[in-house]
Amino acid sequence: MSLDLFSAFVIGLLGSGHCIVMCGGISTMLTTAISNNLAQKKYVIVLGYHLGRIGSYSVIGALVAFTSSMAAKNIGIPIAFLKTIAGIFLILLGLYLGQWLMWLSRIERLGKGLWRHISPITKRFIPIKNLKSAVCLGALWGWLPCGLVYSTLTWALASADALNGALIMLFFGLGTLPALFTVSLGTLNVKALLSHSLFRQLAAILLLTYGIYTILIAY
Repeated sequence: MSLDLFSAFVIGLLGSGHCIVMCGGISTMLTTAISNNLAQKKYVIVLGYHLGRIGSYSVIGALVAFTSSMAAKNIGIPIAFLKTIAGIFLILLGLYLGQWLMWLSRIERLGKGLWRHISPITKRFIPIKNLKSAVCLGALWGWLPCGLVYSTLTWALASADALNGALIMLFFGLGTLPALFTVSLGTLNVKALLSHSLFRQLAAILLLTYGIYTILIAY
């Protein structure tokens, strides 16, 4: 389990470049949405909506893992099979981050239907007037369709335990935190590094390798 948590954290860290491309604009927009009277508390507010986002990841991870645990118990789906699915998605994620095969973009479209219903609610919390509204806005943002999130959710699925699934997504979210937090505060040099093609391709190769390793270990 500790290896799964560490792996989830590393996946979030390596996938940060993708996070910046997909969500960097949102991060900047959320920062500019902070009310003027909260400018001195900007760091706390920014951290608040990122923690809200990570909280949503944990909830989704728990729901997915609970579903897979019921399937494993009632239908008899072997855990090795679920681990294999997780490995395959890691490979797809590596190909996606390296921009060599974009199949995960098709999976991202599956979440757009739900996001169409959630996105209008975000307007209720803009401009951000207090820490509570920042956390709520981040929690809604956590449901934004993302291939990186969906790939990591297969790890939660393979855990077949609600608590473990929540922890896996928690550590994944913490892995994405350094990049998105700094981008939210306007640190452009971090954005340039993580968005660089060399970093992205190195991360892609590491994820590809780990995906293959996961499949081998499953059997």
